[in-house]
Amino acid sequence: MYRNAKIGRRQIKVLSTEARKWYDDTVITASVWRNKNRWSTATGKVIVRLWFYFPDRRKRDTHNALKALLDALEDACIYQNDQYALPQIMDWQVDKENPRIEIEFEKVS
Repeated sequence: MYRNAKIGRRQIKVLSTEARKWYDDTVITASVWRNKNRWSTATGKVIVRLWFYFPDRRKRDTHNALKALLDALEDACIYQNDQYALPQIMDWQVDKENPRIEIEFEKVS
């Protein structure tokens, strides 16, 4: 997902080309969902329930996707700041035909 890049003398990690496309697609998809469902940008805590459906049985850690996903949801205005996101990984399984991440949001009162 990340590659090394050099900026001046600093070595930093940046999204790979494929990851950048995924990130941009995720922002667009979440923004469309937000508008369709009239979700107002949360200013407080939001429970983010996640179900992962992987394309194959290769070993993966669900929590490795959280940083980029929660940042993308912030850019889509699901919440003002991802520090208020409370991710809950509910389950994972393999779905070769339709790999995806399903998400459910709940604003915390």
